[in-house]
Amino acid sequence: MTVIVVVLYIVNWSDKAILGLVAQPLAEEFGLSASQIGLVGSGFFLTFTIGGFFAGPLDKLMSVRWSLVLLSLVWAATMLPIIAVASFAVLLVSRLALGFAEGPTSALAYTAVYSWHPPEKRGLPGAWITAGSSIAKIAVAPLLALVIAAWGWRPAFVVLAVIGAAWCGVWLATWKEGPYAKGPQSSAAGTEEEQPKVPWGKIFRTPTFLGGAAAMFAMYALVTVVLTWLPSYFEVGLGYSRLQSGTMFAFPSIVSLVSLVVSSYISDKLLGRGISSRAARGVLSGAGLLFCGLSLVLLPMIGVPVLVVVVVSLGYGIGSMIFPLLNAAISEICPPKQLAGALGVFLALMSLGGLVAPYLVGVIVDAASSPAAGYATAFQVFGIVAAVAAVIALITVNPERDARRLLGPTVKA
Repeated sequence: MTVIVVVLYIVNWSDKAILGLVAQPLAEEFGLSASQIGLVGSGFFLTFTIGGFFAGPLDKLMSVRWSLVLLSLVWAATMLPIIAVASFAVLLVSRLALGFAEGPTSALAYTAVYSWHPPEKRGLPGAWITAGSSIAKIAVAPLLALVIAAWGWRPAFVVLAVIGAAWCGVWLATWKEGPYAKGPQSSAAGTEEEQPKVPWGKIFRTPTFLGGAAAMFAMYALVTVVLTWLPSYFEVGLGYSRLQSGTMFAFPSIVSLVSLVVSSYISDKLLGRGISSRAARGVLSGAGLLFCGLSLVLLPMIGVPVLVVVVVSLGYGIGSMIFPLLNAAISEICPPKQLAGALGVFLALMSLGGLVAPYLVGVIVDAASSPAAGYATAFQVFGIVAAVAAVIALITVNPERDARRLLGPTVKA
């Protein structure tokens, strides 16, 4: 069941990543500036953020089974208009529609997978969901780069539309909810009547929620920059070919994949041995984000292209560990029936980082003395933001404390 959701996430992130891969071909065909490409990227994350707030209502309206089918079909449909009518306006509108449809996905995907795993063992399966983004960039992005190099950017959109529609058939044939799903027979929380009800405001005001949201915001801003601009940075900033840049797009994700699995495995093991969730999820994730931020701060001081690729890959990859760890932390502090809604808001706040980040990079690059200097400065800015957010998370994230405050002293965090 977990693997099926991971595949969905691979499709999800492939749809996101396509813009970065086709940014230069689109700029050449449509005569677009870096700021306009950045505007398309930021527009996607504007509607992505709005869509995230609909995870809770969608979860109430229909089952996870059908809500994810609906969303996946919409993603596939948004791939096609740019092929039929190739223009900047159609590109912008289709990415806005895609962002809105992808907004609720993360919260629903985590809710689906968490239904098969108890709270103390959610780090590793959550890591594999997050790893879907890395797998997309490691396995799918290079294949799409080959398609683009051989036949142009339009067939790449067709490939993604077909894959998205095909996933729905597999999902409908196999999916069912696990024993830890919310509901009367939930083995995780007893009967529906016994499950505690917590005011939403109390959940959203906990230090764990607020500090975790700050950390996720900072790291997700960097994720959106990588998705939108990293191939362009490698190509026009560092001098690699278009095919090399599309292939090297996978390097940060390889580090991220290893980091996600290893850190989440360690976190779950620490919890199993009685180590506090503050240490296993709060401190571990904060330390990873701090390493990421400090690494990127040094970027403008590095003049060797290969070394730049290494630093970006290590910083981004290790910082990515925060996603499954902090999502698991949020699952500890709220009742099962409120998990989809809480994660929806948490991930929507996270995605606010994507509203400004891609466009800001475009502005910085357009104003810089050279593309290389502009990209290096932009990554440094987001490194500083990540370092500050890491310190906030290290101080505030404590799921056990906040679970006791919300759910009572007898509830196991």
